[in-house]
Amino acid sequence: MKPKVLVLFFIAILVLSACGQKTLSDPITLHNQDQKEVTFPLEKPTVFFFITTYT
Repeated sequence: MKPKVLVLFFIAILVLSACGQKTLSDPITLHNQDQKEVTFPLEKPTVFFFITTYT
C-alpha cells in the first residue's frame, strides 16, 4: 500500500511543479539574519536554503 501512495505523491508533485511560471517578472527580495534586504538576480539560477532552529 505504501509504495502506491508514494508513487501517487511523487506524480502529484511532478504535475504541480510543471504547472508553475516559467520566469519571474519581479526580482525576489528577502531579509537575511541581520534584517538586511537581499535581492536575488533573475538572470542566474538561485538555490535557497532555509534552516529553522530554535535554541
